[in-house]
Amino acid sequence: MIYTNITTIEDFVILGFPGLDPAYYGPVSALLFFIYLLILVGNIFILVFVGVERRLYKPTYLIFSFISLFIIQYDLLFSTTTLPKIISIYWFQSGTISFTACFVQMYFVHYLGSVNSFILFLMALDRYRYICHPLRYPLLLKNSTIYILSISVWIGAQAGPLMLVIRAYPLPYCASNIINHCYCDHIGITMLACTDRAPYGFLAFVLAMVTLLGPLAFIVFSYCSIIISVLKIANVQGRLKLLSTCSTQLIIIALYYLPRCFVYLASNVGITFSVDVRIVIIMLYSLCAPMINPLIYCLRAKDMRESLWKQFSRKLIPQKAQVSAINN
Repeated sequence: MIYTNITTIEDFVILGFPGLDPAYYGPVSALLFFIYLLILVGNIFILVFVGVERRLYKPTYLIFSFISLFIIQYDLLFSTTTLPKIISIYWFQSGTISFTACFVQMYFVHYLGSVNSFILFLMALDRYRYICHPLRYPLLLKNSTIYILSISVWIGAQAGPLMLVIRAYPLPYCASNIINHCYCDHIGITMLACTDRAPYGFLAFVLAMVTLLGPLAFIVFSYCSIIISVLKIANVQGRLKLLSTCSTQLIIIALYYLPRCFVYLASNVGITFSVDVRIVIIMLYSLCAPMINPLIYCLRAKDMRESLWKQFSRKLIPQKAQVSAINN
């Protein structure tokens, strides 16, 4: 098809929350900045602590270590590529983003989402092997295996998002350059192209099936198998102990998948949201989970909780001793 009268778009305009009253621009931008600081401090703390605490270096916590590394990657990259622009919309009335920068942002949004989904898959695989096949667990999930799987996830997850960007970047964009969202994503960008979106939308759909529903299907299967195996145990205390080893992972998985499934299912069953409500829901599940995850690791993971308390006690006891010596 030959396009005529096509105006080349040099930049896009991100609206953020389209219906937000100007009176709330300041408080909203301040809240987003505070959220960014919480994400930054909380996840860096977990990353550093897991890195220096040698007693956590066993398969389960190696997965936690890589999850922490990923969360730093996801939280910092996702927050840095989205939140500063959103904040600038309300602090400096500057929602413009360059054409290339918008596609770079789109790549990171989809890439990080893919990595997160596969990391959750590894968490489920770890618990499945540990509970359903305990005798073979040390042989199958060695430290080297965890390293290889995790690095493969980070590298392999680049293919899908990169393909989305390569196919969407050269499209003719001649309509509006306004993106009704807080950041650039594949749907928001390709909707502005002056061409049939169906072939590109189908690719995005296939990618979502592979990167989201594929791992989710295994996660559901693994935890169903875990529940069946646990119910076969006669000892009630043994059941509770095994289930407690899965609690942290289940909370993290629920925080990631449940809001996304709700949004997708709601749109398919005819439940409609206004643009602002939809954006608020998306931002909530994009930002709340990274803030809560460090707290979950500290409170729900027994070994990590004990290590934190031991480190805290080491620092607290010398201080008390020093104060007592001064008083005497």
